[in-house]
Amino acid sequence: MGEQYVLKVNGKEYALRTGGGQMLADVLRDELHLIGTKKGCCQGECGACTVILDGKAVNSCMIPVAKAVGADILTIEGLQTEDGLHPLQKAFIEEGAVQCGFCTPGMIMSAKALLDEEANPTSAQIQEALSGNICRCTGYVKIEKAVQKASEELRKEG
Repeated sequence: MGEQYVLKVNGKEYALRTGGGQMLADVLRDELHLIGTKKGCCQGECGACTVILDGKAVNSCMIPVAKAVGADILTIEGLQTEDGLHPLQKAFIEEGAVQCGFCTPGMIMSAKALLDEEANPTSAQIQEALSGNICRCTGYVKIEKAVQKASEELRKEG
């Protein structure tokens, strides 16, 4: 049935039995039922499956689960707190950066990784951070505005 692995996802540890070559995106969705992580191209090209692994935005469709053992994994479900939505989630809603919503979790996770490293990113830095995420609905203007707005909000909070 596979080897036993322990993954730390959104601050919780999960013991599961699976093949070590199974991709992290599949384990998150199918085993842990964290369906916010979307599966798009399954080739690391679209960014829909982006999660944060040890502080870096990664395409979870390209990470074998065995490589994620011992890492801190953050998914879109881990952003919300008892206080409500994360400022990035709020900003995406307020700026109209969400249309069909398929790319949104990956976009937000890429933006979060950026804002964790750079509190006041330039337009070029935002564009670079989101360059691995494809959106077919909104274009990128509203998404960039949402990241800028969240950046401002987070600086006020911090």
